[in-house]
Amino acid sequence: MIELSNFEEINRHKLHVNFRGILNQIQSKRVVVIGDLILDEYVQGKADRISPEAPVPVLEVTHETVRFGGAANVAHNISSLGGLVEVIGVVGDDQNGEILMRMFDQSGIGADGISVDPGRPTSTKSRLMANRQQIVRVDRESKAPLAEDVSIVLIESALAKMADSDAIIFEDYDKGVVSLDFIQQVLKKLPTHPQPVVVDPKVGNFWNYKGVTSITPNVKEASTAVGRSITDDKSLVSVGCEIVDRLELGSLLITRGEDGMTLFQQDTDSQVSVNHIPTQPREVFDVTGAGDTVVSVYTLALAAGTDFLTAAQLANYAGGIVVGEIGCVAVTPDQLMEIAEENDE
Repeated sequence: MIELSNFEEINRHKLHVNFRGILNQIQSKRVVVIGDLILDEYVQGKADRISPEAPVPVLEVTHETVRFGGAANVAHNISSLGGLVEVIGVVGDDQNGEILMRMFDQSGIGADGISVDPGRPTSTKSRLMANRQQIVRVDRESKAPLAEDVSIVLIESALAKMADSDAIIFEDYDKGVVSLDFIQQVLKKLPTHPQPVVVDPKVGNFWNYKGVTSITPNVKEASTAVGRSITDDKSLVSVGCEIVDRLELGSLLITRGEDGMTLFQQDTDSQVSVNHIPTQPREVFDVTGAGDTVVSVYTLALAAGTDFLTAAQLANYAGGIVVGEIGCVAVTPDQLMEIAEENDE
């Protein structure tokens, strides 16, 4: 059983870190992203009147945009920061699948590990926005497990690409790509390929990641997985320590929205140190994609040899940038360097 050795806020002893050096080191790090690819569609306009047909607003559309979502957004963040990324996932044999593949090509993201599955649609989230506020979201997707032949192809692609990678990310959105067999096939290869494996989990597979480097659930996911509510620091630490113990993790990073993040690290003597990392004071417009950005930056920093606490701090800065934007966006090295320097003054 692990024991709690240390519990403190990171700002009690401010870190002095060469973030510029870290950002230089992550350039060209090779990351394999395995997970559920999503196309995010934004339909924006004005809603100044109520429909005579029903008590709902009428959206007068002014423009529409598409962006990366889910595991695709993770890959986009890694690429934006200078990493070399290969994606393992599926799209449907449809127009949205073609759009997503074209976006990968235009962004220089490796997509030859993506399979086209005519038996399922490309996962798409359409957000209707009025005056910068989301009024409804429409999801088109399948959550059914992949067909066996498609899953075999994806697993083979992942195993081939991970051999030359510096890190691996499982980005599980519970859309059918990440299965127990997929996880087991990848993890049993890790003794010969000991790169960091970081997981952004959903509850269905939560306890299947025993022995990975780190997982990055939010408070709700961590609480649901353990079956206990997180209501204060004491319950947070109790839940976090149980997760680290049961999954034998090197670290656990729980994202907590406006309360920042909490990092749990297991030491070699089976003790766990806990650090609260407070959120950066910024205006929040939209939390969409913040978790994707956090796992991207956290993993890249670990791939560059950074310690868990420094990687978490850099990820915290990146998450603060994203929530100040509308929709899924990718952070850049210049943005990260600017906010890191602001907070080191």
